[in-house]
Amino acid sequence: MPRENPHRPFIPNPEQMALAPEVTGNAINGLGEAEHRRPSVVYWATNPDDIPHGRMQKWFYTVDPGSPEFGEERAKRMEISQAPLPPVAPTPTQRNPEDWTRQLDQFIANGLCEKVGVAAMNPDWVYEGGKVSETRVIIAGVQHDYDRIATAPKPEAGAEVMVQYTRASLVAKRIAAWLQEDGWAAKPVTGPMATSFTMIPAAIEAGFGELGKHGSIINPEFGASFRLSAVLTDAPFAPTPRKDHGIDAFCAACRICEDACPPYAILPEKQTVRGDEKWYVDFDKCLPFFNEHQGCGICIAVCPWSRPGVGLNLAAKLARKASREG
Repeated sequence: MPRENPHRPFIPNPEQMALAPEVTGNAINGLGEAEHRRPSVVYWATNPDDIPHGRMQKWFYTVDPGSPEFGEERAKRMEISQAPLPPVAPTPTQRNPEDWTRQLDQFIANGLCEKVGVAAMNPDWVYEGGKVSETRVIIAGVQHDYDRIATAPKPEAGAEVMVQYTRASLVAKRIAAWLQEDGWAAKPVTGPMATSFTMIPAAIEAGFGELGKHGSIINPEFGASFRLSAVLTDAPFAPTPRKDHGIDAFCAACRICEDACPPYAILPEKQTVRGDEKWYVDFDKCLPFFNEHQGCGICIAVCPWSRPGVGLNLAAKLARKASREG
C-alpha cells in the first residue's frame, strides 16, 4: 500500500482538464510502441499552438504561484537568451579532442555549472520534424539547492527550478560564446522549452548518470536534483564516457518516488516506449498536478540519491557489491 500522502487525493482542476486534447500525451510519447522512432514534442513547445497540449501549456502560465521570484527569473532568462553571441572568429583554434574537452572544466571552476560532458550527436535524439547538423553536443548540469527543492511542491521549490534554469541558460550561452570566439560555430540549447532535440539521452551518453524511475537522470553526486542545458557544435571534442553506477537496479527495488507522487504517475515497472524498455512517468497523470503547482519536483526531492552526502556513498556501496558478485 502507498504511504500516506498529504497531496492525495488529487482532483485535477476542471478548467484545466477542459483544455486537454483528444490525443493523450502517452500516445505522443510512444508508450506501448514496439517500433523505434524519434521523439515528438509533447510539451514546452516554443510555440504552444504547434502541439496538441498547447492550451494546457498556456494555462500553466495563468497559475499564480504567489512569488515574484518566478517572474524575476523568467525575465533574467529572457535577457540571457536574447543577448547576442560574439561573431565566429575567422580562424578556428586547433586543439586535440581531449584538450577541447578538458577546456570545459573552466566553466565548473568559474561556478557557472557543476558538471559538463560531451556526446557525439545521435540523430535518434532529434525531435520528429527537426534537424541537427552539428556532430557534438556539450551538456552542462546545474545543481539545485537541496533545502529549497526539498519544499516541493511549494512555490519555493518551483522558484528554485527557475533559478537553476537561469543558470543553465547562462552557462550554455557562455560556452557557445567561448567557442565562437575560438572560431567554431555554436548553438546554445536551454530548458525548459523544447527546441531541436531531447537532452536526457545525450546527458546519459555523456556520463551524467542513469535514468531513474521518476524519469529524471540520477547522478551519484547530485542525485536527480539538477537541470541541464546544452551546446551544439562541430568543434572536435572528445566524448566523455557513459557510466553505470548500479542505479537502474536500485530503482527497480525502490518505491520512494512512486509513493510520493500525488497523482500516481510514476510506474513501478519499465515500459516499452518507441521500441525501448525504460522507466516511464505517465504524462497524462503527471501534467495536471504539475501545472496546478507551477511545477512539482516532489519525486526528485524525495529520491534517496538527491539527499546531500548520500549518493556517493550509495554508489560506492553498489560498486563494492558488484565487485563481490564478480
